[in-house]
Amino acid sequence: MFSPSFCPKCGGPDLGQQIPPGDTHERLMCRGCGYIHYVNPKIIAGCIIEQDGKYLLCQRAIPPRPGTWTLPAGFMESGETTEEAALREVWEESGVRAEILSPYSIFSVPKISEVYIIFRALALEITGQFGPETMDYKFFAPEDIPWDKIYYPAIRQILERYIEERQAGVYGMYMGNDDSGKIHFMR
Repeated sequence: MFSPSFCPKCGGPDLGQQIPPGDTHERLMCRGCGYIHYVNPKIIAGCIIEQDGKYLLCQRAIPPRPGTWTLPAGFMESGETTEEAALREVWEESGVRAEILSPYSIFSVPKISEVYIIFRALALEITGQFGPETMDYKFFAPEDIPWDKIYYPAIRQILERYIEERQAGVYGMYMGNDDSGKIHFMR
């Protein structure tokens, strides 16, 4: 995580970790002017997109783990809603325009200070073009998904559960975290 060397408010060099009055967490604070530099989790938004019983995966062209497959997702930008971020990332990474149907999963990865929000979506337009973060993209039938090359275990769990639910015709909402390795069903 980026931590400034100088206070963003007064420019002073006297920054240090301390608990601000009335707070419960150590924060990076300027001892000169009292400015508090908050370091909060990043939000990643993305989609499970299906078309004709197949699921869209993107092959990563950039670190971490280039060459692995994942759902189209990425960091939310300031000024976006989570839905806008998810649809933008799908477009940038796959050249697919999509429509969100519903939220599907929220999971936290505390070790790297990230929160993933994954939506269910349908493909509206497939352009065949994709951005520089993607080596390739493909709609996979469940039996053809490269399960051993999925980027992240939690993404694999979400996709496996989604496919099971799709076959049953009933969807849940999942919450979980990377530390426990579990995703919890919520009704």
